[in-house]
Amino acid sequence: MTTLPTAGSLRPTRTATHALGPVEVTLQDRDRTRPFLLLHGGGGVATMAGFADLLAERTHSRVLLPTHPGFGGTPKDASLTGVTELARTYVALLEELDLTDVTVVGNSFGGWLAAEIALQKSPRVSGAVIIDGVGIEVEGHPMTDVSGLSPAELRAHSFHDPAKAPVPPGGGTGPSPDVRALIGYTGPAMADPALAGRLGEIDLPVHVVWGESDGIVGPEYGKAYAAAIPLSTFTLLPRTGHLPQVETPEELLGALLDLGN
Repeated sequence: MTTLPTAGSLRPTRTATHALGPVEVTLQDRDRTRPFLLLHGGGGVATMAGFADLLAERTHSRVLLPTHPGFGGTPKDASLTGVTELARTYVALLEELDLTDVTVVGNSFGGWLAAEIALQKSPRVSGAVIIDGVGIEVEGHPMTDVSGLSPAELRAHSFHDPAKAPVPPGGGTGPSPDVRALIGYTGPAMADPALAGRLGEIDLPVHVVWGESDGIVGPEYGKAYAAAIPLSTFTLLPRTGHLPQVETPEELLGALLDLGN
């Protein structure tokens, strides 16, 4: 394992590469007390990094932010054939770090992954937060196919106010999904027909948080997600799209803290 300091952070952040058998995971670790595992969506780790800093600063928690293998140019072992296999990798990471009472927080694809981690029934995980998650099939409320959208269309579907979409240094169009990396885990449909049924096996408290203006997977899809999980609570965030941690991070943090997550 190699450890490097991250410059410019108000609180120390370490970036490390963990070898979990044949799988390598690059992990940002904002080390505080209570642990949170944050899971990014198809837009990559940059879509979650700012919220990771906010969560660590406001709650003095230990915040772990891995880059899913295959995203951001990181290596992906051939054993990672689906979302369940990636979930098992993160459970193994929690074992290696010897963490307990972990709250898993995931957005979009990361929300699906958070659900799969909860389904692993690890004693190290005490709860989950699914933020505008994908992965289930809901009759009458299909997920928008983002693969053919232009950058402007993607912003319009992802943000209540597209002007809030971040512009990366040097220009560009802001976060866009790494479709190839996503399909490597989800398959072309980017959903699991059996997932909604399997969610009934989750025996942890789960907070499902949704942006009311999400044009990728709308609020009715989110309500169906919550309804499939026995110990779930649903919160709708106003003036928010598919990426609450980017568009309305203060409101998202408030929703998490209001329910003790």
